[in-house]
Amino acid sequence: MSYGTALRDEVRSPGTTPLIGIYDMYSASVVARHYDGFFVSGFGFAASHYGLPDIGFIAWPDMVAFVERLRLAFPSHHLLVDIDDGYVDPEVACHVVQRLERIGASGVILEDQKRPRRCGHADGKQVLPLDEYLEKLNLVLESRRDLVVVARTDATEESDILRRAEALAETDADVVLVDGVRSVEWIKRIRKVVGDKPLLFNQIAGGKSPRLSLSELTDLDCQVAIYSTPCLFAAHAAIDSALTDLKRSDGRLPEFVASEGIGVQRSTELLEKNISRHHSAGESVTV
Repeated sequence: MSYGTALRDEVRSPGTTPLIGIYDMYSASVVARHYDGFFVSGFGFAASHYGLPDIGFIAWPDMVAFVERLRLAFPSHHLLVDIDDGYVDPEVACHVVQRLERIGASGVILEDQKRPRRCGHADGKQVLPLDEYLEKLNLVLESRRDLVVVARTDATEESDILRRAEALAETDADVVLVDGVRSVEWIKRIRKVVGDKPLLFNQIAGGKSPRLSLSELTDLDCQVAIYSTPCLFAAHAAIDSALTDLKRSDGRLPEFVASEGIGVQRSTELLEKNISRHHSAGESVTV
């Protein structure tokens, strides 16, 4: 079974599939202890790899290289990759999709934003004419073999949201995402226009969408939930807290309790699990 088929089957199974946003290899190592699926967040990758906001700085070779490292360390996890607008050009989008599929990505998300792009929960987003986006999307769909493709719209005008969601559902895309959905009522309206096409919901701390549990999303008939930044924001808070304490204690490290804290041994044990020779052939999925 291929990675795309494995994710597609998971999406079509009962309940809502959670995919957790990771931003580097270490965060992925921690997430792998709790969840079976990763979301390679554009927000997280731009922040961690470049130290820049999610406004279009990502270069596709950097993203491909990161996904390749992820797949080698985590041969059996679902791996959904944010490719933003396909890096502007439709031919580049197709090339990137084919590269990602060959190195073991499970799926990609392709948005309809035009440059300058923004995080899906930011103000000031602009979208391509629908026909132009559909042309790019269909080229990407023709380029993939089995990769899951999520068609995403960042439309903000109410009539345009529904028009685009319906149009995306009529394509061969596997899943539809309307980003920045502001209410449960709007999820229900979108669900109605996309028919039986699987629906993805994106929630991010401080974003525009409501905080919903997986049970609530299942009741709303959302098949996938991505959590873009829980690891990134948790790391931000924890690092800031730890360094504030270190400064307050004149540089003396806090007392270390092996059973409670993270130290050299527990960190090394976590990372040793990622060495590729430790993975049996049965863990991977054919591509």
